[in-house]
Formats: sequence, C-alpha cells, structure tokens
Amino acid sequence: MLMRKVPGFVPASPWGLRLPQKFLFLLFLSGLVTLCFGALFLLPHSSRLKRLFLAPRAQKPGLELVAEVAGHPPPGRQEPPRNPALGARSNRLNPRRKKERLRRPGPTEQETVSDSLPRFDFKAFQSRLRHPVLGTRTESTEPQSPVRAQREKIKEMMRFAWDNYRRYAMGKNELQPITKDGYQGNIFGGLSGATVIDSLDTLYLMGLKEEFQEATAWVENDFHLNVTGEASLFEVNIRYVGGLLSAFYLTGQEVFRIKAIKLGEKLLPAFNTPTGIPKSVVNFKREKWGWATAGGSSVLAEFGSLHLEFLHLTELSGNQVFAEKATASISRQVRKIRRVLRQIKKPFGLYPNFLSPVTGNWEQHHVSIGGLGDSFYEYLIKSWLMSAKTDTEAKDMYYKALEAIETYLLNVSPGGLTYIAEWRGGILDHKMGHLACFSGGMIALGAEDAKEEKRAHYRELAAQITRTCHESYARSDTRLGPEAFWFTSDREAVASQPSESYYILRPEVVESYMYLWRQTHDPVYREWGWEVVTALEKYCRTSAGFSGIHNVYSKVPSHDNRQQSFFLAETLKYLYLLFSEDDTLSLEDWVFNTEAHPLPVKHLDGSGGAGHPH
Repeated sequence: MLMRKVPGFVPASPWGLRLPQKFLFLLFLSGLVTLCFGALFLLPHSSRLKRLFLAPRAQKPGLELVAEVAGHPPPGRQEPPRNPALGARSNRLNPRRKKERLRRPGPTEQETVSDSLPRFDFKAFQSRLRHPVLGTRTESTEPQSPVRAQREKIKEMMRFAWDNYRRYAMGKNELQPITKDGYQGNIFGGLSGATVIDSLDTLYLMGLKEEFQEATAWVENDFHLNVTGEASLFEVNIRYVGGLLSAFYLTGQEVFRIKAIKLGEKLLPAFNTPTGIPKSVVNFKREKWGWATAGGSSVLAEFGSLHLEFLHLTELSGNQVFAEKATASISRQVRKIRRVLRQIKKPFGLYPNFLSPVTGNWEQHHVSIGGLGDSFYEYLIKSWLMSAKTDTEAKDMYYKALEAIETYLLNVSPGGLTYIAEWRGGILDHKMGHLACFSGGMIALGAEDAKEEKRAHYRELAAQITRTCHESYARSDTRLGPEAFWFTSDREAVASQPSESYYILRPEVVESYMYLWRQTHDPVYREWGWEVVTALEKYCRTSAGFSGIHNVYSKVPSHDNRQQSFFLAETLKYLYLLFSEDDTLSLEDWVFNTEAHPLPVKHLDGSGGAGHPH
C-alpha cells in the first residue's frame, strides 16, 4: 500500500514485485514451511500437533498408563464397575487423585519455606516435658465440684467472646461489641487478626476444638504478612510472634512455625542501630523506622521484652532462612542489649524507662515497675527459668534490679498496704498502675531461686503486693480495678482523677492470683479470682462480647466498645488456670510471655514423662 502512494511508481508485475524479488520471496516461503514441518516431527512435546496431521496409530500396551492417568480407560478395555461398598466416598476422592496425578502443581510458599527449615521432632519435644500439656485430669474422670463449675463458667465466657468476635469482626484485630463491628487500629502495621492469634492457645487450653480449628484455618488461609504499614515492634512480637510460637509448641502444626519465622524476619531491621538497641516502630514497607528515624527514645519494657520469643525463633529456624540472618544476629543482638544495660551507669542500680538507641544513654530518669518498664524485669527472671536455669546473666540482673527496687521504690502506706512507687529523678510518685500488679506474681515466681535467706521474704513481699492490688479492686463500686491508684494522706489504693478510673479488661491482677495460688494454694486467691469473674459478667459483658468500662467507681457502666485481644489471651487464660490443676500448663515446663503465651522450658535431658499428644 505504501508503494502505491509514491508518485510516479509503476508496478513491474501484477503483484507489484520484480522477478528477483519474487525469487527471494518464494525462497523465504519454502524455508519457513520446511522449518515448521521440522519442528512438528523433530521437536519434543509435539504430539498434539502430530495428531492434527497424522492418522492415529494403534496404541501400544505401554501407553495404557498414559490414558489412565488422563482419566480415561485405554481403547479396547472397559473400565471395571465401581465397588458399591465405596459409595459416595469413592466418587468424591478418585477425581481429586486423578487431577493431582495429572497436574502435579508446584510447591506452595509454605511448603517451600517448610522444606528449607530443619526438622522439628515434635514427639521428642513432648517426651521432654515433665507433665502432659493439659494435665492428667480429664473432664471424663474429674468429679463434679464447685471448682470445675467455676472453670466451666470461664470456658463459657471464652466461647462467648470468641463467637461474637467471629460473628462481627473475624479477621479484624479486635471486636467492638457495642457497635457490633471490627476495629483494626494502626499499631500492627497492617497485620490483621490480632484476636485470632492471641486466642489460639487459650482455645486449645480450654478444649474448644471447633473454635481452635476455625482460628487455625484463618491463620493458614487469611493471615498475610505482605503489609506495608508502621508497627510496634513490641506489640507484634508479644502478640503475633508469641501467639504463633505457642500454638506451634502446643500442636506441632507447621503453619504456626512458618508464619512465626517469616514474621520474625520482618522484625530484624529493628536492630540496625549504632547500639543494637532497637527503636520502637518499624516500617514494614521500607524496613526502616517510622517516627523513630528522626530520633526518639527506645522504651525499656519494649526492647527488654524480646528475649523469650527471639531465642525460640532462632532455635526453630535452624541455620537457614531466618537463622542465616538471625542466629548470629538474634543471639548476639539480645545479648548486646544486655551488654549495653550492664555497662551503662544506672542511677542507684535502677533502670530508667527511656534509652537512646543512638548514644546508648538514658533519656529520662523515670523508673517504673509498671507501664514502660514492667516486662523488662519479667523477662529477666523468665529467661532464667526458660533456659532450665542456665542463663545466669539474666538471673544476676534480675535479683540486683529487685534489690534496687526494694531499696528505693518499695513503700508501705499508713494503712499497711505495700506498694511500689514510681521514681522521677529522685522524687517518688506514690502510685501504682494496674500494669504494675503483675509484680506480685513475678516476685513469687522468682522467690525459689533467690538466696536462701531471702526466699521467705520474697514470698511474703509477693503476697503483700498482690493484696494491695486486690484492694484497688475491692475499693471500687464495680469490684474492678482502676488503671492507676494512689497512696496519699486521705486515700489509699484508689484513683485520684477520672482519667485513671477506667478498666480495659486488663489481666495483671488475676495473673498474680494464679501464681500465688500455685505457690501457696491459699484459697483466698481463688475467692478473689471469682470476684473478678462475677464483676466481669455484671459490668463488662454485653449482648455481643465483653467491653471495658470508663469508670470503675460507677455501678452504671459506660462501655468503651472494645474487646481487647489480650482479654482472650491473658485475662481469661489466667482465670482458667487459677481454677485448674497445677499440672495444666505446668510451670515446670512452661513460661508465659508478657501476653500469656506459653513457651517451653528448654529441658536439658529427656527424662520427662508426658510423651503423648493431646
């Protein structure tokens, strides 16, 4: 067409081509035909093209298998009649098997990651436990008793909380029971299903099998890690990583190990600071820090609450995938944190709450055993216990810190209540936060391994602090405790202003009840725990789940419209354990991370007797 538009052009032939051009065109065409037929007969995998041109040949016996794999009987042979005894099951299974044999899809990402990880001998792990995970007493053998009825009530509360979450907010991070919808929030960097992950081990512990399978299926099919937001390192670690690790150790299901390792890998940039002290917020998209890139302090409770989970990540990942980046990194980094803290000068032996990850210096001289500081101390004693009492560095740091706390922060009110105050540059704030009420359980847990002359003292101290926290509940109109409570000349163990009067379903007080019960078997702790159950039912239960309340000093509850994920992970779990036998998640075998997810003690021998799964 182009040549016909050129002025003065006259075609040399009816085709518009001269003789030499015709020759070249025919030569090219013959070569193309030769190439196509050569490919048809000589190249591999050309059988479909051959069937277009060639008559079918008689099928040889060796080809019968090919026909059968394709789902058809070979020519000249009738398919035998089905066995009537197989019925619908045969009809349902056979086509799937044929498709699998025919297609053989490539491995999934989960299978690929699993193949690259070292084998974990789950039966050998179970054999090293001193006790069966769920204890020796079962519902079929346990007689009816008030304690069993109380435990069943707590189980019903868990089922109610989970069922409403599943109905109104499945996949969201938390349930909003008043508006009957889900809450996503922004502290998890785009990760979803915090309540699912937090609930896994509690559902398993309580024998809620159907609900546990629902949660497991969601993790396997809908829990995605390709998120791009900014997340709290601390919250992702204790809730998601801790929850996945716990679910794996309880069940041996690989999906939990794989997800935990992959998520842990996303947290590794946390340690890329001059001191090795991680900052608080990580950007999953850029693997850099969010607000912390421009400065900011790291929080003692946050960077001090990584040890338990990260050591298990290292062990479960072996020397591949995660471990190639983390074995040297994690083991070194968590120990680097300790090294920084051991070397830095501490005011009176106390650990302030804020540290610069750039300079390694304290930013403020604010010391608290509650919020901002709490789980740092908890992870020291639990690292000692989780290591089967071989981590002497953690043990030494814990008891030295406890001595400093007792010397400078411990007080007794005029009314005889023992409390741990907060310290601001040498000046005491005579208050305790609800978060600090975990300390009674922590001190009880560590009493056994203290110096012999201090053991009885620490047991008594643990009991006194726990009694004080109970008083903060008993002195409210709802019998639930405020977020913070003060000790002044005219009031003790009560909040001083409305902004401290709320209760958000926190677990720390019942956590201490559980530890003190297991150590002493004093019935008062079960009595106090049942008071909490009664108050939760009366003031926090709504038609669609449990909600926190704005004011514990009002008998007309104003709900905050949030069923916190830690309510299912911690509060209900500790209450259930309070009314269970001591060998249920025995403290000889398990330590609880700061979100109450049980992680196993690393027993150094195989002399356990619980080698059967539950």
